[in-house]
Amino acid sequence: MELTAAAQWLNTAFAGFDGFFLRLYHSLAEGAGVVLTPLMKLITLLGEKGLLMFLLAFVLLCFARTRRSGVCIFGAVCCGALITSIILKDAIARPRPFETLDLYRSWWAAVGSPAEDGFSFPSGHVTALTAGMTALWLTRGRRYVLPAAVSVLLMCISRNYLMAHFPSDVLFAAVVGMISALAAYAVTCLIYRVLEAWEEHPLAAMILDEDLRLPRPGSLRKMGYHGRHEK
Repeated sequence: MELTAAAQWLNTAFAGFDGFFLRLYHSLAEGAGVVLTPLMKLITLLGEKGLLMFLLAFVLLCFARTRRSGVCIFGAVCCGALITSIILKDAIARPRPFETLDLYRSWWAAVGSPAEDGFSFPSGHVTALTAGMTALWLTRGRRYVLPAAVSVLLMCISRNYLMAHFPSDVLFAAVVGMISALAAYAVTCLIYRVLEAWEEHPLAAMILDEDLRLPRPGSLRKMGYHGRHEK
């Protein structure tokens, strides 16, 4: 496979760094794979397509006091996806570890890692989680620093343990995620500055103050809904 200049540089510049950690994770898989492999697969599954972060953003958007965080998380994950999946992956075109060396392919097969499509650099899983958790920390305070750091670290480890990414892929993905969160935070602050300046406008007031509520059964009946079996 012919590599782009950027992919070749990454493979050369980070060969020692990547090789050390991939070998370490393979050793862990050999020694404690019965416990670690299912756990790493679960962590990876939870980070698929950034769906967990989008779900968190949706829940936070439902309530006025957490809506700012929901807006920021949604924007951060979207920004990270744009940079990672739309721009960098195709521009760098770095193959995944199991596509580069037979040794890595044998390690990938040994953990029973699922097949991965697309290019390796940077990790979309790590970008999305870092973007979302950094946005949560920026909008909700320092108490979220530790949960953010631990969750991102676990996702980085899982992607390397399963031989889906080089360690340098997840390192750069974390940087992209943090940059995305900072950009989203700046935009969110600007949006809320405008909303607060126009807080007397009904739409601005609704966004700032209203909680989204599902109608209760009693209120549905008052509106004329009686259910399928009621006359």
